[in-house]
Amino acid sequence: MRGHPPSRARFALAAVAAAGGCAWDGPMTTVVPGSDFAREILHVYGIITWASVGIALVVFVGLAWVLLRFREKPGGALPVQTRGHTLLELAWTIAPALVLLVIAIPTIQVIFRTQASPAPQALHVTVLGRQWWWEFRYPALGVVTANELHLPAGRPVALTLEGPDVIHSFWVPRLGGKRDVVPGRLNRLTLLPDTPGEYWGQCAEFCGVSHANMGLRVVVEAPDAFERWVAAQRATPAEPAGAAAEGKAIYARSACVGCHTIRGVSAGVLGPDLTTFGSRRMLGAGLLPNTPDALVAWLKDPAAIKPGVKMPALGLRDAEARALATYLLGLK
Repeated sequence: MRGHPPSRARFALAAVAAAGGCAWDGPMTTVVPGSDFAREILHVYGIITWASVGIALVVFVGLAWVLLRFREKPGGALPVQTRGHTLLELAWTIAPALVLLVIAIPTIQVIFRTQASPAPQALHVTVLGRQWWWEFRYPALGVVTANELHLPAGRPVALTLEGPDVIHSFWVPRLGGKRDVVPGRLNRLTLLPDTPGEYWGQCAEFCGVSHANMGLRVVVEAPDAFERWVAAQRATPAEPAGAAAEGKAIYARSACVGCHTIRGVSAGVLGPDLTTFGSRRMLGAGLLPNTPDALVAWLKDPAAIKPGVKMPALGLRDAEARALATYLLGLK
């Protein structure tokens, strides 16, 4: 008897944990849509859910009736054995076909909707999935950023998905369904983000050792806020001073210049564009907050934080790493 209270406590704790995992408004939820595309997918899910509920009710009610009606009774005679029933066979053939038809029509409509040509006023963004980070290019705006995609609310968006290395999958649950990013093939995803906010996404196709660390952040903002963000991204970084100037000198003489772009300083293309690095909230594809301490740890030993990362350890001393972090965080 003494073991009962701890057992009840463990059960209660497990129940609370399970209930907590059922929250509908989590950052990766699929049932709180933020775009027209996500809303259409949720509508199809709703049809499938209610169809499944109806089928389950019919099956369980029929099963209960059979169990009660034909249960064995002591001394009872063997029931009449029926072999072949045309009406029943027609019913369980036609009914599933009708259910599939009800599900198929809206599903096919949404599939064709996802392949429709983008609207003339759509914002075009090229999405490149790399091991293990995301690059976003805005061809008409002359903006390139990494891991954080900014979109204006109320304007159609056309995402062109390219895979420079291996297969990835672009997935932002609250904005729409998954779409593969395949080398040698251009896939497209069109949507209209209509609710300002922050949306989290993830690579949904196993792509290597740090697949689970390949996140992204989408910021949907009012049109005027988006225009201010674009203007800030296109501005030339100010000349640094003090510790930031020392950090720029360290950057210029290290291997960083061969992999990263900073407008007016370097033009590497192997790693993320760092021209406005300090304006990003996260680093390492959503792995760490973009703070001085986190950035110093990343600069000193990136592989210890993100397994398989392509960025090598630069052999920086503490003071050098902190000066370089000061420079990078000042790039806004």
